Amino acid sequence: MDYDSDAGRMTAAEQLTQHDPRAAAEAFRAIACDDGVGDEVRLSAAEQLPALDPQAAAQACLAIARDNGVGDEVRLSAAELLPAVDPQAAAEAFRGIPGDRIRHGHPLGGTLRPPPPGPPRPPGPPR
Repeated sequence: MDYDSDAGRMTAAEQLTQHDPRAAAEAFRAIACDDGVGDEVRLSAAEQLPALDPQAAAQACLAIARDNGVGDEVRLSAAELLPAVDPQAAAEAFRGIPGDRIRHGHPLGGTLRPPPPGPPRPPGPPR
C-alpha cells in the first residue's frame, strides 16, 4: 500500500480505528489539517473525528474552514460539523466563510437583487 498517497493515508487511518482509536484520531487530524491533501479527502478525514476525538475534530474542521485555498462548499461542510463538537468555534468558522465570498467574489455576485417593495397596505377600518 502507498502510505504517501491521500488514499493510502486514509486507508491506514481507517485500519487504526479498530486497533488504536487514539492513533487513528491523530492520523485523521493530520490528514484533515494537511493543505497538501485534496479538499474532499481532508473533509472525509475530519468527518471521522467526532466519534474518536471531539477536540481533534474541532481543530481539523477549523483548519479546513479557515483555509482560503479550500473550495467554499468543503469549507462550509467542515464548518457544519463544528456545532456538535465546539459551538463557539462553529460561530467563528461561519463568520469567516462569508467574508471570503466578499473578498473573492461569490458566483452570483451582483446578480441577486432584493425583491421590489410590495403594494401599499389599504387603510384600516375607522375607529
